Amino acid sequence: METTKIALFKGKKIRKILFQNEWWFSVIDVIEALTDSSQPSKYWTAMKARVNSDDGIQLSTICRQLKLESSDGKKYETDCADTEGIFRIIQSIPSPKAEPFKRWLARVGYERVQEIEDPELAAKRTRMLYKLKGYPDDWIEKRMRGIAIREELTDEWQKRGAKEQKDYEILTAEISKATFGVTPSQYKKLKGLKRENLRDHMDDFELIFNMLGERATTEIHRNEDSQGVKKLKTDAKAGGSIAGNARKELENKLGRSIITKQNFKTLPGRKN
Repeated sequence: METTKIALFKGKKIRKILFQNEWWFSVIDVIEALTDSSQPSKYWTAMKARVNSDDGIQLSTICRQLKLESSDGKKYETDCADTEGIFRIIQSIPSPKAEPFKRWLARVGYERVQEIEDPELAAKRTRMLYKLKGYPDDWIEKRMRGIAIREELTDEWQKRGAKEQKDYEILTAEISKATFGVTPSQYKKLKGLKRENLRDHMDDFELIFNMLGERATTEIHRNEDSQGVKKLKTDAKAGGSIAGNARKELENKLGRSIITKQNFKTLPGRKN
């Protein structure tokens, strides 16, 4: 069973968990999102009694107690229902949010199952999200290729001794420093970003040189059968330097830096 995930509906947190290849949702979270009740647990208890007496259907029978993480960081047995069960429950909740919630649930509830059956759906969904945000098609293609190259690199890191997130951050910083002359955090500051994904705010050249540095690093790892974070760090610097040298050569030819302060809001070709 996976850990608790959080989905958002109109700013409200809905806890969900993958169970038997299906998403199961916290019933009280759904009730709170639809009713704005300050006591969703009591609302749920009263609702079960009311619905049972109205039509003879026991709502509790379509639920399953699954352990979800609470606000205190601990996991507790919580009434959960799958997508079909939640549909049945919200039919008994008078709320103007019911219809938009059904559409939200239909999309969120089946995402994981679909992606298990067809992994390409995850990539298609990512493409669509970028398109909806206004990114041009040619940028999206580069970004998707960059995602694939990044995943290939992190797979190598995991196999070769980088186990912790901190290791990944150190190695990524080495590639970035050698490629662009700045760490990712410095790069984000340059672009006026805070929690945003830096790569989502790179232009064509930045994406291309970023990909070159990461792809070169992956190939060096494989060619030298590198093991251990210390050697991976050396490789990361070497791979980034290949991209960095190419960047400098292009900059000399163009007479300008390709490292830009532009972010998503100002990227050329963006559709408002």
